[in-house]
Amino acid sequence: MFSPGRTYPVLCLGQFAATAGLTIVVPLLPFYLAGLGTPRPEIPWWTAVSVAAPAVVQLFSGPLWGWVGDRFGRKAMVVRAHAGLGLAIALMALASTPEEFLACRLLQGACGGVVSATASYATAAASTDRRGRALGMLFGATAAGSLLGPLVGGLLATRIGFGPLFAAVAGMLVLSSVLAACSLTEPPAQARERHSPRAIAGILLRRRESRLMLLAGFAAQAAIYALVVVFAPQVERMSGSVATATVWVGALQALTWATSCAGSPWWGRRNDRRPAQLGFAVAAACCALAVALQGLVSVEGLIPLRIVQGFCFAALVQSVLHVNANHVPERGSGTAFGFSTGVLDLGQVFGPLAGAVLAVLLPPAAAFSLIGALLGVAALLALAGRTKAAEVPTHTSAPVEIHEKVLR
Repeated sequence: MFSPGRTYPVLCLGQFAATAGLTIVVPLLPFYLAGLGTPRPEIPWWTAVSVAAPAVVQLFSGPLWGWVGDRFGRKAMVVRAHAGLGLAIALMALASTPEEFLACRLLQGACGGVVSATASYATAAASTDRRGRALGMLFGATAAGSLLGPLVGGLLATRIGFGPLFAAVAGMLVLSSVLAACSLTEPPAQARERHSPRAIAGILLRRRESRLMLLAGFAAQAAIYALVVVFAPQVERMSGSVATATVWVGALQALTWATSCAGSPWWGRRNDRRPAQLGFAVAAACCALAVALQGLVSVEGLIPLRIVQGFCFAALVQSVLHVNANHVPERGSGTAFGFSTGVLDLGQVFGPLAGAVLAVLLPPAAAFSLIGALLGVAALLALAGRTKAAEVPTHTSAPVEIHEKVLR
């Protein structure tokens, strides 16, 4: 029997474990690649490629796994995503060259996809007027994992190495996969129709509101992942040494995600009461200002800016998923989440590459300003979708079903 009271703790635990494992290395990736023997001039490019690699694969694997979940059950996708990510991280512990680490990141993209799998399950389990709360809870767990990861990475990576940390995280992910298999049951489905990935993608791309939210999410993700590439080197320049920068980067990332952990449930509840795209626009605009100023202040001055960035960043991805979930039939939500996260992952491909170019060609202040400007573009795109949406009737399930028949 389906048990909502048992569902969300299990999903949040898995989301926490997955994110903790990934954020141990991502903020410190330039330092980690240096430890693998990467020549210093090549570190920005290897950082960009390693950050982007899972996203490239997930462009194809995300919609496919979402369709499989819609057709055969969402519980199996939650179990599969955690187990697959655990396998990839276990292999990362054995990597000894940048090429081997990159191969593990590609495997992560093919086998992972925890965010779309858990979001699909959670929204199917929640009533329509509580989807925002469900997504806010999950992304709060994501932020909590991101809080632990930088703390562990910043404090312990230089002492015991990344290998033992990866092994421990892989074990935690395997345990969360087993827990999901034993504890979760398939959420009740209210619709029997099945929809092809092409039809679901068509619904999202044809509707102006969802299309502009996808573009806004892409721009925001690109900006945040460009920031990953330029942030650690900037802190190193400010602090004067790699050892000091490592501690500062870990602490600042932890602070960012602590405020994101607090902000995620708040934005989720807000999205149930008010338009999610308006919340996205406000949050992206605040992020834009906070990021642009990070190239102008001292290392201590980064503290309030990262607090603002973390709280507002919590709204972005969940707002995109919240809007798009309301535009597709129920049995197509898994495919919609897979497609949406695939589009957002495009930002993870473009962002690090753009960040590497900015790090090489521009002074830090200009690089941070351009990244902030991209977040401002994301805010404007979300507002444009909202302005048009206000002129059309509120979405109901009937128009989506009719639209689906037309597409088919």
